[in-house]
Amino acid sequence: MDLSTVWWLVTGGLIAVELLTGTFYLLMLSLGAAAAALAAHGGLTLTGQMVVGAAVGGLAVTAWHVKNARPHADTDAARKTDLHLDLGETVQVTEWDSEGLAHVKHRGAQWTALLSPGQPQTTGAHRIVEMVGSRLVIEKI
Repeated sequence: MDLSTVWWLVTGGLIAVELLTGTFYLLMLSLGAAAAALAAHGGLTLTGQMVVGAAVGGLAVTAWHVKNARPHADTDAARKTDLHLDLGETVQVTEWDSEGLAHVKHRGAQWTALLSPGQPQTTGAHRIVEMVGSRLVIEKI
């Protein structure tokens, strides 16, 4: 059996396993195996084929990892709530002090709260939208 045939079989096997698992990393490795098969067609030695396959597959895996490691703008809000479980929770404001701060009870403790920009100082139910240090930033519901 020719070495290029072996490389094409490895490529097909990696694609089949990728279809079963749903990971794109195996698809990137199959690109390396396909490059090795093309190198075999080009007459490179087994060592050359392995170097070409490893280089192409490794670069493809690295590129895929870097692409997926970048934060996406649409998931920034979801990541914020993963970091602070208090975001989105409701607190009751009974009064505001002269500095524009309120002291609210949340999770059994007293917290200092300040209004989100552009919000009126009213009492009642407010939603936590951000945390700045140990202060809650809230907005009227």
